[in-house]
Amino acid sequence: MARSEARLLVPALMFIALVVAAVASLGTPLITSVATSFHVSLGSAQWTLTVALLSGAVATPVLGRLGAGPHRRATILATLAVVVAGSALTVLPLPFAWLLAGRAAQGVGLGLTALMMGVARDHLPEERSAAVIALISVVSIIGAGVGYPLAALLAELGGVRAAYGLGLVVTAAALLTAWRSMPEAPEGRSAHVDVAGAVVLAAALLLVLFLSGERNLWSRHLAVAAGLAVVAVVLLCVWAVIELRSTTPLVDVRAVRHPAVAGANLAMLVGGIGMYLLLTLITRYAQTPHGVGYGFGLTTFVAGLVLIPFSVLGFVAGKLTPRARTRIADPLLLAGSAVVVGGGFALFAAARSDVAELFAAMGVLGFGVGGFSAAMPGVILAVTPKSETSSAMSFNYVVRSVGYSLGSAIGGLILAAGTGPGHLFPDDSAYTTAALVGIGAMAITTLTSLALARRRLSETNP
Repeated sequence: MARSEARLLVPALMFIALVVAAVASLGTPLITSVATSFHVSLGSAQWTLTVALLSGAVATPVLGRLGAGPHRRATILATLAVVVAGSALTVLPLPFAWLLAGRAAQGVGLGLTALMMGVARDHLPEERSAAVIALISVVSIIGAGVGYPLAALLAELGGVRAAYGLGLVVTAAALLTAWRSMPEAPEGRSAHVDVAGAVVLAAALLLVLFLSGERNLWSRHLAVAAGLAVVAVVLLCVWAVIELRSTTPLVDVRAVRHPAVAGANLAMLVGGIGMYLLLTLITRYAQTPHGVGYGFGLTTFVAGLVLIPFSVLGFVAGKLTPRARTRIADPLLLAGSAVVVGGGFALFAAARSDVAELFAAMGVLGFGVGGFSAAMPGVILAVTPKSETSSAMSFNYVVRSVGYSLGSAIGGLILAAGTGPGHLFPDDSAYTTAALVGIGAMAITTLTSLALARRRLSETNP
């Protein structure tokens, strides 16, 4: 690829990754507005976020496998066309069911992040591609921080449809960008989708995300929730067996069992729980009314501004991490980033009496998440063939989605447990308890990352 084409390709990859992440996160600040506008319960409105995460989790490994084949460009364009169509459904004056369908179509775009990494690895010089892949990973995280305040502002000014209109505009721009800039995949590639594996994985992920979102089920019908959790685990085991026996697996489970990849995915799962837990705690705390005895009663838009330090420092960490990789091994960067996120939890647990302290905690979280996201691809791709880049990273993103969903659910359960009878809001101490749980999660992530670093060191110096 010519140098000028490479220069155009990099911003295109970044823009597409940013758009699909921001659009998928649009449901977060709009839940209350959706409930009011469509006259549905908050639980039903919550599905505008959950259904996007679910469709993204299901689509990601399928798109990752298609992206490993000869029709990657067509896959990217077709997926973005689906996202644009879904965005149109969210804007048109249609019933609530059509809004959910549109959000599901928008969520499919989350599977494109891994394909953007595959394009970068195939068409950029090795040293350049590593830095670009790290930034794509970071951009896919901070997209939520970009979309949240914009969507909240538009919702306040023009209603839900105006906020979703932002999604239609930027996804159409992303489709045009991809059509003009995405190159064809290298010759000699082949990819077949394991339909049986995709169906079983979809069923398992549906249960996992459903259980993550239905907090009342755990508090009121624990036996049913536990039974469904067992079914989900069984389905995941069945899926693993199918993949091991398939000649064209959806995900190469044997490669996933590699100690470096397995350790990285474990770190991603536990770390994802912690990262999203703190994000949830801070945004919810900021919007709690003054009358409760804590909180700041911020509007949705102003609360969204709290995410600005998260996005800015996350991007800064993403830019610094590739330079640090020349001196520090990726697993050690993961460990260091996990410690930083743990520091964000500690700051939130100890000091949250002022809005500035929430900004500080969110900034620390963003810096840790940015470093973690930038270092993660290096751990996995160090033992992954070029042709399997999209597939390997897509599985990691599925793990991340599950971790984020569990983090949100765990936060909700802890705060629900700390809410007294007849009260709408939890006690302030419940937030401290949740923060301590988050510190524990990041400690596990740190130890896992250090174990990866030790293993790499022993392989380098036997």
